[in-house]
Amino acid sequence: MKTEECIIVGGGPCGLAAAIALKEIGKNPLVIEKGNVVNAIYGYPTHQTFFSSSEKLAIGDVPFIIEGRKPHRNQALVYYREVVKRKELRINRFEQVEHVDKQESGLFHVYTSKGSYETPYVVIATGYYDHPNYMNIPGEEMEHVFHYFKEAHPFFDTDTVVIGGKNSSVDAALELHKAGARVTVLYRGNTYSPSIKPWILPEFEALVRNGEIGMVFDANVKKIDRETLTYEVRGDEHTIKSDFVFAMTGYHPDHAFLKKMGVEIDDITGRPIYNEATKETNVENIFIAGVIAAGNNANEIFIENGRFHGGEIAAAIRGKEEDGA
Repeated sequence: MKTEECIIVGGGPCGLAAAIALKEIGKNPLVIEKGNVVNAIYGYPTHQTFFSSSEKLAIGDVPFIIEGRKPHRNQALVYYREVVKRKELRINRFEQVEHVDKQESGLFHVYTSKGSYETPYVVIATGYYDHPNYMNIPGEEMEHVFHYFKEAHPFFDTDTVVIGGKNSSVDAALELHKAGARVTVLYRGNTYSPSIKPWILPEFEALVRNGEIGMVFDANVKKIDRETLTYEVRGDEHTIKSDFVFAMTGYHPDHAFLKKMGVEIDDITGRPIYNEATKETNVENIFIAGVIAAGNNANEIFIENGRFHGGEIAAAIRGKEEDGA
């Protein structure tokens, strides 16, 4: 079993920021990531534009400089790779953390797909993007139903339904329309979501007004069949043709993973129990960083505020060790 000063589970921007902050207090943390660095951003749509400006995505005092104001996915991937190189962060790539056990000694045993480690501190920065919110309706498990959108080209000249009405849904609908798909958007809300990027909504609304994209509010999807989809609006049932379905219904943290290591979860909000000032959970010396701290409300914490969690965690660990000196 290898010994580490601190293990960070998750190599997204907030996990990397935590690693940098820990290095600044003299620690040599190990980041364990099941994919490669910023794996969630890699999974974003190819042409994704961030809501945040580049300076609000920067970590470790490494400037994120682009010509425009809002960075694209590929620019972010380049930036975070460069941060890892400049800061000489230790990353175990393509290694899955399977469980974490606290020993009577107070140390943690971290078991992964490739080995095991012992460490006094664990930081969980796993995000939420790997766990879609399912609708639990018939047909949702079929192979033509997707919970992630990457590129639109394969759906040219097809009847495509997008479920949801926030940024991911609108972005997907616009890309699909541009690629020549016939797009219908079904949203359970009764008007456009206020979270939609303000520079995108006018274009989307115009396409809806012109009949180029179908938009149905107050829509509750009832079932998905191989070539059709059935939904209900205020008691009236409708069935439409659908070659492909994108259920962009959001994502949530892996609550089971947290609970297995003893971290308590609020049943209503899905938020882990933690100290706001230090990000330490109810399990002493297990900390959380990034959007996972928001629980089910993924719109509460982003990279631009989650990137500061690492500094709070580092300060807490330094304080513990100074008190114990």
